[in-house]
Amino acid sequence: MRTYGVDPNTQQWVEVTNTSYVWLATLAQTLRLNQGESPFYANYGIPAQNSVHTQIPPDLAVNRTQTQYAPFFASLTVLKQQNAANPTYNISAVFQNGTTISSQVAT
Repeated sequence: MRTYGVDPNTQQWVEVTNTSYVWLATLAQTLRLNQGESPFYANYGIPAQNSVHTQIPPDLAVNRTQTQYAPFFASLTVLKQQNAANPTYNISAVFQNGTTISSQVAT
């Protein structure tokens, strides 16, 4: 699987080569993806636009996404950040090798 992410230092797209980080980068991109937006993976993404219109957060879709990616991690938690100006999710992941990482994804 080939995944690309934006390098925060150079703001350039780079290929993610570490297997553990590939799944983390893919999870972050899935949280930013609108449901049905990908022509290849229709079941990926969250209904962000519908959530804005209905004012109902996409908690079920985020939970489904967490469950979808959980097998690739020893532990994975995706939680909505409270009182954020933009929809933001806190990701806490423990990789299979024991490395722990926390990240925020603004959608």
